[in-house]
Amino acid sequence: MTWATLLVLVLTLAIGLVAGGAVGRLLTERRRDASARSEAEREAEALLQRARTEADQIRQRSEDEATRRAREDRDRFDAELARERDALRQDAERDRQEAERELTRTRDDLDAKRAELDRIREELRRDREKLDGFEERLTRRGEQQDARALRLDEQEERLDGREAELRRRDDELAEREAEVDRTLHDVAGMSREQAEQAVLERVEGELEREKAIRVRGALERADAEAHRRSRAILAQAIQRSASEVSAAIAVTVVPIPNDAMKGRIIGREGRNIRAFEALTGVDLIIDDTPEAVLLSSFNPLRREVAKLALNELLADGRIHPARIEEVVQKAQQEMQTYIRERGEEASLESNVVGIKPGMVQLLGRMHFRTSYGQNILQHSVQVAHLSGIIAAELGLDEALARRAGLLHDIGKSIDRELEGTHTEIGAGLGRRFGEPSEVIDAIANHHDLDRAETLYPVLVNAADAVSAARPGARRESLEVYLKRLEGLENIATAFPGVEKSYAIQAGREIRIIVEPEEVDDAAAVLLARDIAARIEQDMEYPGQVQVTVVRETRAVQYAR
Repeated sequence: MTWATLLVLVLTLAIGLVAGGAVGRLLTERRRDASARSEAEREAEALLQRARTEADQIRQRSEDEATRRAREDRDRFDAELARERDALRQDAERDRQEAERELTRTRDDLDAKRAELDRIREELRRDREKLDGFEERLTRRGEQQDARALRLDEQEERLDGREAELRRRDDELAEREAEVDRTLHDVAGMSREQAEQAVLERVEGELEREKAIRVRGALERADAEAHRRSRAILAQAIQRSASEVSAAIAVTVVPIPNDAMKGRIIGREGRNIRAFEALTGVDLIIDDTPEAVLLSSFNPLRREVAKLALNELLADGRIHPARIEEVVQKAQQEMQTYIRERGEEASLESNVVGIKPGMVQLLGRMHFRTSYGQNILQHSVQVAHLSGIIAAELGLDEALARRAGLLHDIGKSIDRELEGTHTEIGAGLGRRFGEPSEVIDAIANHHDLDRAETLYPVLVNAADAVSAARPGARRESLEVYLKRLEGLENIATAFPGVEKSYAIQAGREIRIIVEPEEVDDAAAVLLARDIAARIEQDMEYPGQVQVTVVRETRAVQYAR
C-alpha cells in the first residue's frame, strides 16, 4: 500500500468523523423536534454523499499523482539505464577494436615468424642434404681406406714372410757364393771379381724366376679371394653412387614464356619462391639464363613433381602461395598415378603377372632412379628378359626367372630412405609382399652367389652383368671416356719392355704386347701386376679394368 492510498483513507476517515459528529448533533437537536428529523436525515445523507464524492476525488487525484510520479521515475530510470548501456556499448566497441588491432599485429608477427621459420627450416634441409652427401662420400672413402689398409696389412704380412725367406736364402746364397767362389778360383783360375759377377748373374736369374712363380701363385689366390669378397661391395657402391654424373642428373631446365615471368615466380618479397621450395622440397634457381629456370634436387621424384607444378602455374598464370599449394598437391596426385602406370607397363612388358599393387608402385618409382645414367626400371626389364631366356635354355622355370629378374633391384626404389643395402631392403620387401622364396633368394644374393640357395641368383647375376655391360647401357661423357682410354694406354706404355698397348671393351680391359726378348713369361706376371697397381693408384674408373699381357715369340726359317 502506497502513501497516497494511506492519505486517501485518512482523509476519508476524517471526513467521516466530521460528518458523523454533525449528524449526531442534528439528531440530538432534532430528537427534540420530531418534525425536523426527516430533514436532518436528508441533510446527513447529503453530507455523507458529498463526503464520499470528495473522498473519491481526493483518492483519484492521489492515485493519478502517484501514477504520474511513478511514470516519471521509470522514465528517468530508463534514460539513465540507456545512457549507461550506451556507455558500456562504446567501451565494449573500443575494447573490441583494440583487440582486433592487437590480433592483427599478433597475426602479422606470427606470419613473419612462420616465414622466418620456413626459411631456417629450408636452410637446415639444404645443410642436411649437404652433410648427408659429405657423410656418404666420407663413408665410401673410409670403406676404400679400410679395404686398402686390409690389403696393405695382408701384403705386409706376406712381405714379412718373404723377407724372412729371403734372409734365409741370402744366408744360403752367401754360403754357396763363398763355395762357388773358392771352386771357381781354384778350378777355373778366375779372378774374384769375375767369379762374383758370374755368381750374381746366376743368383739374380734364379731369384727372378722364383719371385715370379711365387707372385703368380699369390696373385691367383688373392684374385680368387678378392673376387669372392668384393663383388657385392663393388657392385653396390657403383650402382648406388655415380659421382661423375650426379650433377648432370640433379638439375631440370624448365622453359618460361619470357624473362618477365621470373619476377612473378619470385613474388612479392620472395613469398612465391619460398612457398614453392617449401612445398616441393626442390631448389628453384633463377639466374641470368634467358627464358628458363632451373629445378635442382638429388631426388628425381621431387624434381618431377616440381616440374609438373611449375608448368601448370606458368600455363595458368595465377602464381601465389595458395595457388602454388593447390597445384603442388595436384601434381603429387598425378605423379602417383604416373608411377603406378610405369610399374604396370614394366610388369606387362616383362610378361610378369600377379604383382601386388604396392610392389607395382615401387617398380614405378624405379623409373626415376639411374645408375651411371642407366635407367634402373629399363635395366630391370632387360634383366627379366635375359633371365627368362637363360632359364629356358637350362630347363628352369622361365616365369619365375623373369619375376626374379624384374624385382632383383626393387630395393633401389627406397634405398635412399632406409638403412641397408638394396639387396637387404629388396629381400625384406619381397617377404612383405609374399614373393616366392626363389625370387627372394635372387633379390638377396644376386651379388653374393656364395650365399645363394637356388640357381636363380646365378641367372640374375649373369643377366645383370650382361645388361649393365652392353655398349651404350651406361652413360659417360665423351671427354671423360677418351681421357680414361688414353690414360690406360699411357700408363702401360711407360713400363720398359712394352711394345704396344690397346684399351678395349670401353676401357674395361687393356691389352699389352711386350717384347719377348726383354720380358719372359715370369716377368710378364710381374708386369701385369705392376701395371694394375699403377692404374689403381693413378686413375678413377667404374667397375674393374682387366690387364692382359701378351708375350709372343716367333721362329721363322726359309726352305730353299
